[in-house]
Amino acid sequence: MQKLGLTQSLQQKLSPQQIQFIKLLQIPTAELEARIEEELENNPILEEGREEVFDDYGSEDESYDDPEDSFDDGMNDDLNVDDYLRNEDEASYKTQGDTGGDDEERTLPIATISTLTDSLLAQLDFEKLTEKEKIIGRQIIGSIDEDGYIRRDLEAIVNDLAFSQNIETEYEEVEKILHIIQTFDPPGIGARELQECLLLQLDRKEHDNKIVTLAIRIVDDFFDEFTKKHYEKIQKRLDVSDEDIKDAIRLITRLNPKPGGSASGDVRTQYLIPDFLLTNNSGRLELTLNSRNAPELRISRSYADMLDTYDKSDKKDKSIRETVSFVKQKLDAAKWFIDAIKQRQQTLLRTMNAIVQFQYDFFLEGDESKLRPMILKDIAQAIDMDISTVSRVANSKAVQTEFGIFPLKYFFSEGIATETGEDVSSREVKSILKEFIDNEDKRNPLSDDKLEKMLNDKGYNIARRTVAKYREQLNLPVARLRKEL
Repeated sequence: MQKLGLTQSLQQKLSPQQIQFIKLLQIPTAELEARIEEELENNPILEEGREEVFDDYGSEDESYDDPEDSFDDGMNDDLNVDDYLRNEDEASYKTQGDTGGDDEERTLPIATISTLTDSLLAQLDFEKLTEKEKIIGRQIIGSIDEDGYIRRDLEAIVNDLAFSQNIETEYEEVEKILHIIQTFDPPGIGARELQECLLLQLDRKEHDNKIVTLAIRIVDDFFDEFTKKHYEKIQKRLDVSDEDIKDAIRLITRLNPKPGGSASGDVRTQYLIPDFLLTNNSGRLELTLNSRNAPELRISRSYADMLDTYDKSDKKDKSIRETVSFVKQKLDAAKWFIDAIKQRQQTLLRTMNAIVQFQYDFFLEGDESKLRPMILKDIAQAIDMDISTVSRVANSKAVQTEFGIFPLKYFFSEGIATETGEDVSSREVKSILKEFIDNEDKRNPLSDDKLEKMLNDKGYNIARRTVAKYREQLNLPVARLRKEL
């Protein structure tokens, strides 16, 4: 038998506006410009520029009658023209540090660079090949990755030529054309693996040189030992002097493991754009937002003309009623977007100000040892916001200081207890760990156990597994792979 009952429950749901604000908050400055451009394209009511002074509507001397009284059907309830015309909060606004000015932004010309594929195709045209061989060559070049390797199996290229180009060929013929392409610039291009890439580059050097010959033999016959840095084993097997093995290893390590990287014109240079600017004014830190975070936005004047047209027209005209409904919808969207941008600025500044206060000593001198242990919860409590909000700001923003540009997450670190009972930042420990490794004897590098003991001797209570974790975070290999001759 079924029973009916009522239950009460509390649920927390985000409104569409809240979701949009969260997305707006977490994007960096570079993406904010694109987001604003998108909103400007989609909403004709929203415009760039400073708020204008209206002579006909919304001035101090004249006021525009609230058209809400004319809306008998309630279609446009809550529409108040004065709210949109005279609300200074919706006017454009700028933060401290926005230089503004009337000077137009100047865009520097970008040099035209041929792509890696274009370069290889041009070199292919200089080869004396049949039309069939050139088609095979173009197919191979099209299969080369941006880093210069061809990772597609040659049998697959044979099948591609049969199905897409209607050309029957054999593995050996494709490999023959590949060997021709491997003679192109940059050296090492078209390799199928790292070992072949290094050999292709060594083959371009003088074979009469004994160091080149030795390097070729090391890569060809002892590549596995070379990658594991078992240099003593290689030296013993080849029976060569210390000086020769050092020169050969030095020659190999100076080769380019990614020959396509320097030639690819498709790769775009990316710049880290700071969201905050921090300056030291005679010992007083001053924080400002990047002016790109404070765009000048305003409500378009044209909507007032539409409302004026409606006020003077027949209120029963369906087309005009629909137009006014559309205008109200866009007005609400524009008003919300401007408010969201302003709220974004306030949240960013509150969060960054709290970080500056917490790490004040570091920002004064730039000394990494002055960084204090700081977690997201510390900042969230300081600004009375949720940890997730602080996380969204910290994970995608950067600050420009007199010591360089730092991502905000750089300043967050765990605390490590010292013998005196004080807490120090894990970043300070990492800095000392890196210093130990940089100054070690590369012929006998320090193991994690030795590094643990050295850190403990300096008063840092840290376990070997933590040493290994910090070393990996610093992208430093284990002692065996740091060994040099």
